[in-house]
Amino acid sequence: MYIERSLDLINVLKKKSCFLFGPRQTGKTSLIRHSLAEHRIYNLLDSEIYLKLSRAPSRLREECRSQDKIIIIDEIQKLPLLLDEVHFLIEEKGIHFLLTGSGARKLRRGGVNLLGGRAWTRHLYPLTSAELKEKFDLVKALNHGLLPSIYFSSSPEDDLQAYVGTYLREEIAAEALTRNIPAFSRFIEIAALCNGQLLNYAKISNDAQVARSTVQEYFQILKDTLIAYELTPWKRSFKRKPLSTSKLYFFDCGVARYLQKRSSVRPGSPEFGELLETFIFHELTAYCDYHGTLALNYWRSKSGFEVDFILDSKIAIEVKATKTVSTQDLKSLKILKEEGRLRKYILVCMEKETRNVDGIEIMPIDIFLKKLWSCKLV
Repeated sequence: MYIERSLDLINVLKKKSCFLFGPRQTGKTSLIRHSLAEHRIYNLLDSEIYLKLSRAPSRLREECRSQDKIIIIDEIQKLPLLLDEVHFLIEEKGIHFLLTGSGARKLRRGGVNLLGGRAWTRHLYPLTSAELKEKFDLVKALNHGLLPSIYFSSSPEDDLQAYVGTYLREEIAAEALTRNIPAFSRFIEIAALCNGQLLNYAKISNDAQVARSTVQEYFQILKDTLIAYELTPWKRSFKRKPLSTSKLYFFDCGVARYLQKRSSVRPGSPEFGELLETFIFHELTAYCDYHGTLALNYWRSKSGFEVDFILDSKIAIEVKATKTVSTQDLKSLKILKEEGRLRKYILVCMEKETRNVDGIEIMPIDIFLKKLWSCKLV
């Protein structure tokens, strides 16, 4: 079953070449096969194609036909030296390339040709509520995550275990991103427990029993392989001095929960609220990227007031997994609203109806998601 994705690759490639990055199993190959099947595709996971091009990268140039306007190279990080040929064909033939991979770390580390601004970068995320439509189930998304193969799996726990194992074995070990796989494995489990929290390298270093410099290197690996994201603080408040520390979010609720070694979460539990915040982060991040790289931040004052997300320096969004919003739940939004810097203030929750309290919109999750993806929030 193919789910139509929000990322419009055809429109992107009409304008310019593009690097398409995304974690394993987000559906990059399926998206290509569905929307770009009529174009020439080189899948470097195919050993025959890989060997042919690794022995003679110029074959890429030699096999180009006059009618080739778009060419796809899947898993470009497997053969970075092809980028010189890609560069030539962009310049001399005007061909637009789609170059996919799970991240740019290996490309950057090898000092290879990254096309010098001749290609945009786009990301493909796990499925979103807008893509799933009537197939979207919030509790299922929070527990199993939104990777297509796992969301629709009949054995999601087994598949999550296999996914984490494949990531450690193939993404980390095979690409030699670090030599100490056991230490990295311990680290990633501890990092998952910090999901949605302020980054504290010293504490994680102590818990993981590795040097602080190593922890910082490991976090960079998580970010470069798109398994985790750093959410930077919004610093435009005047009355209350903001923190400058970033927060960490894993890319998928199911992967985060599995690494935390938690059983299924249920509405009403503290764990449900934590994963709900991660899910909203995923939806906002995907929306920002698919709609022109809008900015996403969070705000926290040094006195401890915090708002989960600031969208494009226009909208403050707080997430609460409560069915009845209290005055206390609104406190941080009210404090931030006093700054008068933003257009809207929204509290996303489990209530059934939308209402307004002192200029703050209390919005059910389903209504928030529909407004977000129909571009009616910004």
